Amino acid sequence: MTALSPGQTYRSLDARGGPRIRVEHYTPGALRAWVVDADTHKRGRWVLVSSLHQTPTTRAGQPRRTGYVLEDA
Repeated sequence: MTALSPGQTYRSLDARGGPRIRVEHYTPGALRAWVVDADTHKRGRWVLVSSLHQTPTTRAGQPRRTGYVLEDA
């Protein structure tokens, strides 16, 4: 499992699509990370760390439907 760190890029798991986001700031142990749009580096906002997933599937093997998944996964 890869630890959350600044510079990581995530894509939306929403079936309707959504923005790619990039982590700009994260303090280990915090509940939220500051993210920006990966392409424009604008629209900064706080996102719950629990919404940032390392893999596109759950532990049970089902595809995730919400949140964001690490693009390298």
